Amino acid sequence: MKGFGSFHPAVLFTYYITVIAFSMVTMNPVLISSSLIGAFVLYGVEFGAVTLLSDLVSYACIFAIMTTVNPLFVHDGETPLFFMNGNAVTLEAIMYGAASSMMIVSILVWCRCYSKYMTTDKFLYLFGKVTPKLALILSMTFRFIPLFRKQAVSIGDTQRTMGLYSRGSIKDRGLGAFRTFDSLVGWSIEKSIDTADSMKARGYGLHGRTDYSIFMFRRRDGKMLAFILCVSALLAAIYMSGSIDFAFYPKLGNLETDAAAIAAYAAAAALMLVPALTEIKEQIRRPDRKSVV
Repeated sequence: MKGFGSFHPAVLFTYYITVIAFSMVTMNPVLISSSLIGAFVLYGVEFGAVTLLSDLVSYACIFAIMTTVNPLFVHDGETPLFFMNGNAVTLEAIMYGAASSMMIVSILVWCRCYSKYMTTDKFLYLFGKVTPKLALILSMTFRFIPLFRKQAVSIGDTQRTMGLYSRGSIKDRGLGAFRTFDSLVGWSIEKSIDTADSMKARGYGLHGRTDYSIFMFRRRDGKMLAFILCVSALLAAIYMSGSIDFAFYPKLGNLETDAAAIAAYAAAAALMLVPALTEIKEQIRRPDRKSVV
């Protein structure tokens, strides 16, 4: 397997921190669009077209709500479209709300893709030796959250099968939720005891204990890391120079089209699309691998 997920954990962590941070600091419509498109393409490649289309509805709702709410509370701008309760709804406020919602949605999608690639063992590999206790707590927390959710659904289904409560009665549903929570607490205590026994049996906390890692930093990891760092340095330099700034207030500005801005747009597009292109290349090379393109 040579997809994007096969890169070294340090490369994956650096990439996602870079794209998420870059998506948070820029409000340039071209760069935000590049981040959003790259995130959704990778999301579709990894999770499938059906999952993408189903989740797209919720992301579209987030986009619509944020785009609508901003001009209702912010009335700055020199281009009023209409008035509501004596307050102007301006084009600039709508465009700023749209850009902000695109930024939020892109960050959410990138975080979802991050959880797909950065598994618990990769996170522990990166931070286990630096802050072992914190890394263990975080990894166990991330692991137990889906387990709690799955167990809660299982307990609720079992209770409904036994006829303990009905979906139509608010009182019965409340009592059922309380019984589910009570059972879930007992299950979590038993699970924690089993986890502690397993950790003790494997020698956790012993002095001089050796460890083994399946992750090796190869030449392709070095090339990808160098690409990420070089593109990040280029984007940071152009961003600091102000060549890709975009103003929404008091009037919509013009997109920069000089050489520096074009270089930034191309570099951002390449950075955002590299995971999806890597996955697509792997799926074409290995047709037996699950493909959703």
